[in-house]
Parts: sequence; C-alpha cells; structure tokens
Amino acid sequence: MESRPLSIPPLPVADFDPLDDPVRASLLGAHAHLAERRGRVLRYPLDVSPFLSMPHDPGPADWDDAAALVGEGGDVPLTGPAAVPPAGWEEAANIPGVQLTGERVAGAHDAGAVRLGPADVPEMLDLVARTKPGPFLPRTVELGGYLGIRLGGALVAMAGQRLRPPGWTEISAVCTDPAHRGRGLATRLVLAVAAGIRERGETPFLHASAANTHAIGLYERLGFRLRRTTEFRTVRVPARERIEGGP
Repeated sequence: MESRPLSIPPLPVADFDPLDDPVRASLLGAHAHLAERRGRVLRYPLDVSPFLSMPHDPGPADWDDAAALVGEGGDVPLTGPAAVPPAGWEEAANIPGVQLTGERVAGAHDAGAVRLGPADVPEMLDLVARTKPGPFLPRTVELGGYLGIRLGGALVAMAGQRLRPPGWTEISAVCTDPAHRGRGLATRLVLAVAAGIRERGETPFLHASAANTHAIGLYERLGFRLRRTTEFRTVRVPARERIEGGP
C-alpha cells in the first residue's frame, strides 16, 4: 500500500450531533491537540486511547488511511454511525452497549476524593487490570480530571473524564477494588466527577456494556437516563495480500 501525502486541508467543524459520534467530536474539538490524522481519519495517540474515528461517509481512500494508521492486523474501532468496511476486513468485536446522559445529575464534591495524576498511573493501571472497566492506558490520565479514593494509602476506587464533545464530558474508568465494593465508593466518585464537569458548564454522560446491568442500574439511580443503545464494534485490517486482492 502506498503512503498518501499528509499535507491535507483542515477538516470541517463537526456538523453532527456530538453524542452520536463523541470520539470524532472530541478529536475535532477539545482534544484536537491530541489528534493524529491521515486524510479524514483521526485517532488518539496509542498510549492515550485506542479510539480511531472514521468519517461518516467513508470511501476506499479512508479505509486505506485507517489501515495505514493501524497497520496490518490492527484493529479499527467504529465509533460513529455504522460503516461497512471493504471486503477482506473482519469484525473483531461487537459488544452491545448503552449511552446514558446526566442532564439531571448535579454532582457533589467529595472531600475524600483525591486528584490523580501522572505519578499515580502505575496504581491506576494496576486497579484497571484487576477490575477491567474499559480501556485505560499510560497517558489516558491526560484526557481529563481523574479522582480516586485511597484507603490505608492504597488506591481502591477511581473515576475520571474521557471524551469531551462540545457541551458534554464523558465519565469513564469507574472501578472499585473487589475487596471494597458495596461501600458506595463508585457513587461518590461519579458524583464528584460530575460536579467538576458541571462547574465548566458541561453535562456528564457515559457509556456502559449493555450486559453490565448492575452499573446501569447504579447510573440510573443517580439520575442518568438512557439516550440510545449502541454497539462497540471493532474491525480488523487484513493482511496486505488480501487488501490488494491477492490469495
């Protein structure tokens, strides 16, 4: 596959509902300074977030650009409106999910919640590895304010801000050490993060696996409401021979 030139015109300002494609809306807005781009394809640095954004009307050149960004065998998350990849691309994952919005969630500051930063990343990565709330990488902390609760000096729960489409901020990486669940720590952190979002004049929202009914129930009790169902789809770049029509 030949490399395409990177001296390309600016992308237009988003003309779609930002919650329908919060990854693209973030990379065109608040996170534009982090965006890596090839043609109309955008992505976060690989140590920040795995998300990649296709344009809403992808053509062959866009799929070529996505393949060039992630490489043979790489995964391309389809975060916006459903797109049909070219022949030879395989679906690597398809997880039913939900998107909830918090127009009625005012939030509440919590004196016991401490701000987390780069120095806390090793502990954050360890907590994520044990609780699996979703993608969290060495530089994900740069996306927004992360808060944690420490007991006996150990980080036992955390939550933070991730995607930032205009007017909204996503609450993400909500997790609690299994030994400390049932104590309301996740509730405290979600409300504390929401309070910080509200102070900026923005509205919190979040995503969850449709199968995680426990978490969805918690969010609904806090005032979040279902906006839409969605799918967390990932397709895989085929080998070069398959891209070029070889055997």
